[in-house]
Amino acid sequence: MLVAPDSFKGTFRAAEVAGAVGRGLERAGLMPPDLCPVADGGEGTMEALMLALGGDCVTADVHDPLGRPHRAQFGLVEDGGTAVVETAAASGLHLVAEEERDPVAASTRGTGELICAAVDAGAEVVLLGVGGSATTDGGAGALEAIEEHGGLRGAQVVVLCDVRTPFERAPAVFGPQKGADPATVAQLEERSAALAATWPRDPRGVPMTGAAGGLSGALWAVHGAALEPGASWILDALDFDARMRAARAVVTGEGKLDEQTLEGKLVGEIGTRTRQAGVPLHAIVGTDRLDPFGKRIVDLQRVQEATNLAEMESAGETLGRALADGEA
Repeated sequence: MLVAPDSFKGTFRAAEVAGAVGRGLERAGLMPPDLCPVADGGEGTMEALMLALGGDCVTADVHDPLGRPHRAQFGLVEDGGTAVVETAAASGLHLVAEEERDPVAASTRGTGELICAAVDAGAEVVLLGVGGSATTDGGAGALEAIEEHGGLRGAQVVVLCDVRTPFERAPAVFGPQKGADPATVAQLEERSAALAATWPRDPRGVPMTGAAGGLSGALWAVHGAALEPGASWILDALDFDARMRAARAVVTGEGKLDEQTLEGKLVGEIGTRTRQAGVPLHAIVGTDRLDPFGKRIVDLQRVQEATNLAEMESAGETLGRALADGEA
């Protein structure tokens, strides 16, 4: 069995979910499963890659989305030549209380500082996961921090994107969840358009340039960053396909299974791969809001809901017994 869940956003890390499900499968009498916590460029990206690739965590002094001093970590792998940075570590929505959310003032400056700290540590490639940000600044704060640092000094940035939204759509799509009303969305759109018009390349209309409120587009336009679909890139980095083909079945999971699952999210990407390989796929999720037709698209065999680690372990045991009895 291959256990490959995403994090349950804001509640449980992917590694915690994988461990609980794995314990349940073993309790049902199955062999110890292959635990493969995964991510899509958002929350948990650093942990998933660090668990697979090894490496060291480094702490840096940066600024949070509202400019307050903050300490954040990044990872160094491959003998320090590659850094893994999460936007959420410095510019995350979880760093700002709900009553403090300010989509106009919130800045990606801290993420830029974290990228620069990784370059100072010797990284030649910076893998940047961009999910979970509090920002819709078009990446302006990060660009300022990098410019003050003297640039990237030859380092290449690879942005692992969890959405395909283009730059100009970022305010309308992501602004409301970060506290923007319609008037503020219009203000953010005007600001983003003004920024894009000054850059060497125009990110408008380019898929994935709207991730993290336009941060991905800013780095692409000004620093030539490569934009990659996070789910696909990370699954490849974790050697998912080979591990999947060696497994009797795959168990995945996420906090909420819904229509967005089918739009490039991690569970949908896993479903595409298991379907093509003919490997059965099951899911343990916090909330199941995907209709039967959607489940057929992903080719999900069995879906169970679980809201805490004990329930995840129990769900794993139930699935394990069904597999042992030939019912799944």
